[in-house]
Amino acid sequence: MLLEHMFEYRGGVKSTQQHEIRAALDAVDAAYARLRAATSDSVGNAFRVEVAERLETQHRVNRGQMYRFFGELIDPPDGADDPDLPAGTVMCKLLWQRLRITSGDVKHRLAIAARIRPRRSLTGPSLSPELPRLAEAVESGGIEEKHIDAVCRGIDELPAALHHKKDITERILVAHSQKQDANYVAKLARDIAEHLNPDTEFDEQDRRRRSGIRMGRQRADGMSYLSGWVDPETRSYIEAADAAVRPGRHQAEADGHVEVQPDARSAPQRLHDAIKLGLRAAISAGAYGQHRGLPLTVIATTTLAELNRAAHAVNNPSIPMPPAARTGGGSTIPMRDLIRMAANAIHYLAVFDDHSNRPLYLGRTKRIATADQRIICYAYYCATDILVVWVQHAAQSRSSERRSIRASPQIRRANASASPVS
Repeated sequence: MLLEHMFEYRGGVKSTQQHEIRAALDAVDAAYARLRAATSDSVGNAFRVEVAERLETQHRVNRGQMYRFFGELIDPPDGADDPDLPAGTVMCKLLWQRLRITSGDVKHRLAIAARIRPRRSLTGPSLSPELPRLAEAVESGGIEEKHIDAVCRGIDELPAALHHKKDITERILVAHSQKQDANYVAKLARDIAEHLNPDTEFDEQDRRRRSGIRMGRQRADGMSYLSGWVDPETRSYIEAADAAVRPGRHQAEADGHVEVQPDARSAPQRLHDAIKLGLRAAISAGAYGQHRGLPLTVIATTTLAELNRAAHAVNNPSIPMPPAARTGGGSTIPMRDLIRMAANAIHYLAVFDDHSNRPLYLGRTKRIATADQRIICYAYYCATDILVVWVQHAAQSRSSERRSIRASPQIRRANASASPVS
């Protein structure tokens, strides 16, 4: 009986709180509807500036409330099990679908909310936020999104040895965020770091915390944007590769490192080619080891017709090149590049028939021949022996006859790793 009363009480509190919040949101929607309907033709620019200031503050307050509920989604005060949601709901995916923002934005908001919202200890009591002064400024609408990023970045860039200086750094940065723009705050954060750490002493933990490279989405032209920070060891490797791709060496038009013609590449282009050269050499040498029993390498998927068309288009400019192949990582590679890559390293290339989408050539991915490979071994008038079958004929025939099943060199290579078929 006591348990039933407890559930009834919790259900009543839940309903009351939901009604209160929905009523407040309905009032905000109604107020914005009246604001949109209001005429502002004759109010004057001074009043328009005042309205813009108030709208900016309201937008920041709204964002503060957004962080409030994102923080509660991270650590729900009433427990993670919600009967109103299907079992196994992934919160990041649900927010991505309902808010129609990118998954990166969802993760960014969750990360900020984790730093400016109250926390809970292992024993249950609530703890103050990691950045309490920043939390107050966000909740009151005193700072915008870029201010938040500038303050967090300025605090995170302090060395681990200056952890005790983070409180005063937060106080200074938040105070100036309520008076200056985000660019000023970012510069102030750098000045504070230089003042507190004039000898620029950083340990391996500091460098490890800052290291990272981001790869943007692939554009329509196939290009991708890279940005980030590399540690001293990684930089030394890049510098060595950059020295190898000095002017005149390792150009795209030439094989090897022989100087064949003047180099028209810029310094950034040579650095790009240097990194590509190093990655290609590592993949060709098998330096990345294995993943699930297979060597880590480039995986590309195409059709047999597209491969044949690309092979003809390489030597005949009048033939249009087929669409790009799809890699295992989800990106695209132009067919011309794929053919050039295949000439330098062994890749796992899956070729599909146009009509059935059944794989014809799987490279080294299987040791057992597929049904399509076994069927194609019976091709008539092929040139290379694959297997020999001895057939015992009837008494009127000779005691034994040999029938050789032949296959083309291409099919032989496709089935070289397959087990014998009887």
